[in-house]
Amino acid sequence: MLNTAKNKWHAIVLIVGILFIAANLRVTFTAIAPVLPLVQNDFGLSSSSVGLLTSLPLLAFAAFSPISASFARQFGLERTLFVAMIIILSGILLRSAGSVWTLYIGTMLIGVGVAFGNVLLPGLIKREFPANMASMTGAYSITMGAVGAIGSVIIVPIAQSWSWPIALGLLIIVPLLALMFWIPQLKKNDAVKLSNREKSASVNVWKSPLAWQVTLFMGLNAMPFYVAVGWLPTILIDNGLSAGQAGSVHGTLQLATAIPGLILAATLRRLKDQKLAAVTVSLLVALSLIGFVYFPNLSVLWAAFLGFGSGASMMLGLTFVGLRTTNADDAAALSGMAQCVGYLMAAAGPLLLGQLHDWIGGWTVPLLITAAISVAGAYSGMMAGRNAHLEPDPSLRSTAH
Repeated sequence: MLNTAKNKWHAIVLIVGILFIAANLRVTFTAIAPVLPLVQNDFGLSSSSVGLLTSLPLLAFAAFSPISASFARQFGLERTLFVAMIIILSGILLRSAGSVWTLYIGTMLIGVGVAFGNVLLPGLIKREFPANMASMTGAYSITMGAVGAIGSVIIVPIAQSWSWPIALGLLIIVPLLALMFWIPQLKKNDAVKLSNREKSASVNVWKSPLAWQVTLFMGLNAMPFYVAVGWLPTILIDNGLSAGQAGSVHGTLQLATAIPGLILAATLRRLKDQKLAAVTVSLLVALSLIGFVYFPNLSVLWAAFLGFGSGASMMLGLTFVGLRTTNADDAAALSGMAQCVGYLMAAAGPLLLGQLHDWIGGWTVPLLITAAISVAGAYSGMMAGRNAHLEPDPSLRSTAH
């Protein structure tokens, strides 16, 4: 009886720790978007330079996603996630230091820490909660969206009262809380056993058509979301909204990303396949982007649609990692590939949009191109949503023995 109570307490502490880590995976880099016009003005940056600043975390995701699993293999999942939070904390301090160089380097560091969290949390959940994969993925999607929304809403008033470096610096509270709640997990050593070298992935994900379909689904849906995360407040301010109003709409976008976690977690388990769900959420994003162009007065509605569609597609993408694989090592391999390529594609979004804006001078064409990318995402979702598993590679199996 005592042992059962102890196990229950350990599970609760682990879940709380996971949710606090999840809290760091969005707000630490999205909260800068509502104050980007202030940052741009202070440092005299072009739209292309601002686009690069928005893309830096995504480039870090692409660079560090493939190596995250090997770090976890060597040092353990729990310890690697702890170090990731320290990296995010260091990045927040550097970003607020007050120079252009520290702004860019700090932003990059935040991206490195978030990359580790993005890749390793699904593997940890697959190991600790195999029967509740969708529910736990839903719970941390909700946390990411809710904390991201709060950050977007409060960042402008804080920046106006004090300054944008102080406002961004206060985000240090988020990784500090995560570190505090993650300390009990550092006693565990079984993370190394999870992915020792003998029990490596049985699938060559880079040669698997299904792995590529999951990867393209994540990439083509991540591009529009990160375009909106980076540029939406600036687009809205250019359309006549105040910085505070733009921050609130940006908050609506992020809060709406949490809603699919409440609705879809239970539904996904009951579906025979996820094709219709994947197509629907991608087309919802396309519709919202077209809405921003032709009916800008309904920006709160479009932000809600875009957030819901993006949140659902991200949750589907993460769930595909678990549903299309048969063990934690294959899940880690697919997660690394999907997030590496997916985020490389996503990083191109804000960069290209900034350059297109510098070139054309308006937001109509960039937004319509982004909507077309969402339609391509719907097609890849139709393929990734089939009820199938990655096929084991016989050559990998023979080399493992």
